[in-house]
Amino acid sequence: MPKGTFEYVLSKVGADIMKEDTYFRESKSSRERLAVCLRFLATGDSYRSLAYSYRLGHSTVQGIVVQVCTAIVKNLLKEAIPEPTEDKWKKISDQYWTNWNFPNCLGSLDGKHVEIESPANSGSLYFSYKKTFSIVLLALVDANYRFIWIDVGSYGKNSDSGFFSTSSLSKNLEENKLNVPNDAPLPGTDIHAPYVIVGDEAFPLKRNLMRPYPGSQAEHDEHKRIFNYRLSRARRMVECAFGILAQTFRLYLRKLRANPCNATTIITATCILHNLIRPSDVAQLGSVDMPSANQVNLLPLTGGGGNATREAFAVRETLKNYFVSRTGSVDWQNQKI
Repeated sequence: MPKGTFEYVLSKVGADIMKEDTYFRESKSSRERLAVCLRFLATGDSYRSLAYSYRLGHSTVQGIVVQVCTAIVKNLLKEAIPEPTEDKWKKISDQYWTNWNFPNCLGSLDGKHVEIESPANSGSLYFSYKKTFSIVLLALVDANYRFIWIDVGSYGKNSDSGFFSTSSLSKNLEENKLNVPNDAPLPGTDIHAPYVIVGDEAFPLKRNLMRPYPGSQAEHDEHKRIFNYRLSRARRMVECAFGILAQTFRLYLRKLRANPCNATTIITATCILHNLIRPSDVAQLGSVDMPSANQVNLLPLTGGGGNATREAFAVRETLKNYFVSRTGSVDWQNQKI
């Protein structure tokens, strides 16, 4: 997290997490409380491990994490994940078409099972098909891997279609309360089609929710296979967003030791922080031109092994071929293009 973002979050939640000093001891500052919480979210370390690192009590660290996450949700949820306007939906749709070749797309939808400790006296409510206890993060993501809408806390035993049907997103879509634009023509045609959210086979097919053709139908139909491929390109945005979220906040790679209520607050806070860290506008793919003359030095790259080396040599070969095609000279290593 950049320092400026840290200071901004602190300015928003500082008043809610600050404690008064007593005659017995001085309270921990709001800055240190926020740092402890972010450390927990970023590493996924146990409360006891953080207690040793910051010389705090075990229960104190647990209370700080829950308190700070609650303050983040209270003060930053509407700002980091606002309800999209009609213009915002159209902008998202344009980005999906430009970057991922899927028209009239409002976002990609999927659910993520977050593993938690078995809640007391919960039976099989939180026992998922992955043979673990979990709660579900259902998210709608735009073309820049930012969360547009989230729903956290569903029982792990439910399917994607099950907790989508009971979510506020499904109800608002059916009641047309999400400022979804009117039908628009597909690119290059006069055919008007509704704006849709894309999901996988687990979701139902609705007017504003698109799913791929079943494998049995697409197997012998080339047009359906192409459609499934295009839809898959758009739908993988939510998978990539979950991957970025898990790599940024490593608590997703471990079992979250919190009751379902606190776990819901913690997961919501990570989604808010993800949007604050993630830039809102990412350069569109294909819009970057090749470098002009005298802008890039071509230097020999030494091999180090692994995938990174292969990618570096691939870039080197691309630049070499580009230089040769531009100048006709094979003496390219010490030249500029």
